[in-house]
Amino acid sequence: MNPLVTPEEAVAAVRGKLEQKWAEAICGEMVFSVRLRPGVRTGKAVEQLGYASWHAWHMRWRDFADRLPAGVELVRDAVSIRGVTGRFPTVLRAGLDGAVALLGAEPPAVDVSRARALASSLRTAGAILTPATLRAVSALRTGDVQVLINAVTWLRRHPDAGDWTLRQLPVPGMHTKWLDTHGALLRDVTGRDVRDEVRPRPAVIHLTYVDPRHAASGRRRHDAWTTGDVHDIAYPPRVVLVVENRDSRLWFPPVSDTIVVEGGGKAAAALLGNVPWIRSADYVVYWGDMDADGYTILDHFRATLAVPAPDGAPARDVSSILMDAADLHRYAAHGVNHDKAGRPIKPSAEVLPHLTEGEAVAYGTIATAGPTPLRRIEQEAIPLADAVARLRQTLNVAGPG
Repeated sequence: MNPLVTPEEAVAAVRGKLEQKWAEAICGEMVFSVRLRPGVRTGKAVEQLGYASWHAWHMRWRDFADRLPAGVELVRDAVSIRGVTGRFPTVLRAGLDGAVALLGAEPPAVDVSRARALASSLRTAGAILTPATLRAVSALRTGDVQVLINAVTWLRRHPDAGDWTLRQLPVPGMHTKWLDTHGALLRDVTGRDVRDEVRPRPAVIHLTYVDPRHAASGRRRHDAWTTGDVHDIAYPPRVVLVVENRDSRLWFPPVSDTIVVEGGGKAAAALLGNVPWIRSADYVVYWGDMDADGYTILDHFRATLAVPAPDGAPARDVSSILMDAADLHRYAAHGVNHDKAGRPIKPSAEVLPHLTEGEAVAYGTIATAGPTPLRRIEQEAIPLADAVARLRQTLNVAGPG
């Protein structure tokens, strides 16, 4: 391999370094350097390369040096060849502006001028500026950048955000769910996680009483339970069945000593993990869609209940129904590969360590990056009678009396 780096190769190397380290260069002083003849420091090394190759290389650099833009330096040092000492190119150095100018008509992918302006705005607002945060902010749309700056400014003026919920923060331009997507970035540029400071929203759980004796009493079948309220549930359940779809909860058939709870999607672990009467049940069972999200919810819910709650409520095992490999095969006729908008459902690479063997096989089948017959079987497609039968089989729950 020829160790002599041509001007074209040096420019390509500067481009690569700039693409990787532009944020570091904006956040602090940085020079991009490319060695032009690594290992070639003596006349003997030149002789081994061949004088013709050396001369051609040197002439190319002599011509190129005349066209170097401001901010780019060609460093030379001495080499003695056949008894004659001369100074030859050894390193190409460029600051940020020089590197951009060196690329000429093919600028880097990042807009360095915009990134510089963003860095200046962040500093003015009092944000914590690091290469990582600058990269993240540069990836935002213009509107989101302005909201971020507004949020940084607002937080600097309000050291305590405890008077508001996450949806109530009166930051100019911030829509109520902006922090769902950008909360981590706001934390990184302020050193404060406002999501932990705001007034917590009580958990509201929608549930259905399916115990037949309760139904016979004529009392309400559907209910809601709110954390911290004085309202009690109608009866302490022996079994709590968590489902992910409202129809499955609303129309679940009678099962003794059971309450069916609507899980709230990916928020299930956070929503239900510390509810005392769920922790006190003899059995906690999850039934969700057979898709990547359903298995992820199950995995996280199971992990949350596997440790005691903050108030000391005991850990609980979480079983599942209608979510193993045999169920995937049995109900395959209901499988789909596209979402409600007609878009292909994507695979998932997330590792779910809390699944059982049968659940893991099913998850691997629907989440694989390779070909698969189906990506999703929705919970509503499975007859509720089958769910009741599986619940009784799994938990040995007696039928309605």
